[in-house]
Amino acid sequence: MKIRPYTEKDQPAVIELWNSCDLIRPWNDPLRDIERKLSVDPDRFLVGELEMQLIASIMIGYDGHRGWINYLAVSRHHRRKGFGRQLVARAESILRNAGCPKLNLQLRSGNAAAVEFYTAMGYAEDQVLSLGKRLVSDQ
Repeated sequence: MKIRPYTEKDQPAVIELWNSCDLIRPWNDPLRDIERKLSVDPDRFLVGELEMQLIASIMIGYDGHRGWINYLAVSRHHRRKGFGRQLVARAESILRNAGCPKLNLQLRSGNAAAVEFYTAMGYAEDQVLSLGKRLVSDQ
């Protein structure tokens, strides 16, 4: 898999990937999420290609304190081939090189497959409660 920065021509394929991976929720407009990421560290929005087909994505964030992973997605037809691991390893490398001391991520409760994936890569549950508040409605 070739990992490269997202470009605008990737938009339809990325949204289709996110839909097929059940990442999109009614309260998150994927077009707005892409626009938001492109306005802040667009070089940390990566996609994976295999045989000229977009099969994976990851958004990487860093606020100077913690790194974050969002929208990690791998096409259902290409799972269990190490592509997700490659993207996470690239994110870790990018963040490590930026001086990031710790990487956080959030998973939807009940997503056992994602928990298993990240646990196998050395991630562990932090004893924290994640709270959120919408500042801008995508509805």
